Amino acid sequence: MAQGNRADYRVVPLPDRIDGIKDGDFKLTSDCVIDYPLGNRDMERNAAMLSDYIEELTDIHLSTRPVNSANNNKGCITLSLDSRVKSDEGYRITVTSRAVEIAGKTPAGVFYGIQTLRKSIPVGKTDQVLLPAAQVASTPRFGYRGMHLDCVRHFFGVETVKRYLDIMTLHGMNRLHWHLTDDQGWRIEIKKYPRLAEVGGWRNGTTLGHNSPVNDGIRYGGYYTQEEIKEIVRYAADRYITIIPEIDMPGHMVAALTAYPELGCTGGPYEVWSLWGVTDDILCAGNDQTLQFVNDVLDEVMQLFPGTYIHIGGDESPRVRWQECPRCQQRIMDLGLKTSGQQSAEALLQGWFTTQVQQYLNTHGRRVIGWDELLGCDVDATATIMSWRGSEPGAQGAMQGHDVIMTPVDPLYFDYYQTSKTWNEPTAFGGCNTLKKVYDFDPVAPDLPADKRHHILGAQANVWTEYITCEPQIQYQILPRMAALAEVQWLEPVDKNYQDFKARLPRLVEIYKHYGWTYRAKSLIQDDEDKTD
Repeated sequence: MAQGNRADYRVVPLPDRIDGIKDGDFKLTSDCVIDYPLGNRDMERNAAMLSDYIEELTDIHLSTRPVNSANNNKGCITLSLDSRVKSDEGYRITVTSRAVEIAGKTPAGVFYGIQTLRKSIPVGKTDQVLLPAAQVASTPRFGYRGMHLDCVRHFFGVETVKRYLDIMTLHGMNRLHWHLTDDQGWRIEIKKYPRLAEVGGWRNGTTLGHNSPVNDGIRYGGYYTQEEIKEIVRYAADRYITIIPEIDMPGHMVAALTAYPELGCTGGPYEVWSLWGVTDDILCAGNDQTLQFVNDVLDEVMQLFPGTYIHIGGDESPRVRWQECPRCQQRIMDLGLKTSGQQSAEALLQGWFTTQVQQYLNTHGRRVIGWDELLGCDVDATATIMSWRGSEPGAQGAMQGHDVIMTPVDPLYFDYYQTSKTWNEPTAFGGCNTLKKVYDFDPVAPDLPADKRHHILGAQANVWTEYITCEPQIQYQILPRMAALAEVQWLEPVDKNYQDFKARLPRLVEIYKHYGWTYRAKSLIQDDEDKTD
């Protein structure tokens, strides 16, 4: 058997343990069968996916069958649930010459074991793969292992979102933060407010480059119907990925104001924005109709997305309109809000607005995530903070008792360049977040007290699409940086080694190639300068 047909368990992310067993290799051929527990639909789906993965990579087809108990007959791959696996998403793979067992405490853990086996198999048509006898086990460091996708600035269809989920699956990630509304478009159908998508989903043109004075004048837009969203949510759930929708408020709402101008402080007229950046027009916090609108929208959002979290943004909300709006000033007076220290009365009004939304979601069993600007608005500690303006706000939030997701611009904005030598790179936002810079990131600040570290739930990379116009460009921006992030999310810092990671990465890239995904090949052969020109 050629060495090239042997599996290698040193995949990305690297398992916690790979212990050799004194036994012969397991021969993976079309005679093998995948067993799963009888009556367990999740495990039945896991088995079918494992069969598909193996056939996609090797052309070896394996049948699946339900069994009443663990089956150790020769030639079987058994998927099993085992309470001895210490975490819900942890897994254990045991390979002997007779059989393979992939065990987890939950079906999700089994699924992550499946991904490790999938990545260990060499890519290429064959009739046999040798799996060395070993026990492989791993537990993710963080429970929140996320990626973000902005489908507002540029719109991407259902199949593109599904492929994005497929890429996340390969890298062992479990949360998609889906940015669905902003000044440049409203991308989700809301049946009670149809103009949100029909009017707010389209802009009359798009600025060229970095807010140049040239506008292409081409009508642009699109939105997801509720049926399409349900389809994507199901697709994600089948891969143990929870989708967190973002409905940004009170700022980044010009698309909504264009459809329903009475929700703004000035009453308009408004126009869906064709520029990038931040506009002064935001929701009117002094208008009772605004809160009813928000609640109505969230009612439909909650019906579509069953996860615990709803992201409500809260970032980049200029309050100049509130300073001039009689209704907002009356609200400030009625609430008795007064400027205190560095917090203006208008900042406290945003805190009040956020708390109203937070309480409404809490009554429906949901929780709020917001960007780190919320820390300046006196919000309740039950709000989870997404730290984007560096790592310091996240540490601050954890000290205040907030749960925190680390997603700092430096180094986890994947819409940034991957090199300082940008002349042969597709247009990006700016900055430079190299593969190594991503790999070296630690979401937990070393000086964060031990009793606060549990508040750091995990890490996420963001992909804003002002300058990303097509699916291959999305893939180019995230691959292979997503592989580096996967090791940040799964491995303890003491177990990370960048040179070892670079040595393991080409095996993963073979899978990228197999699926036809676009990736930055130069990142495999050189370490780029960590600076901008």
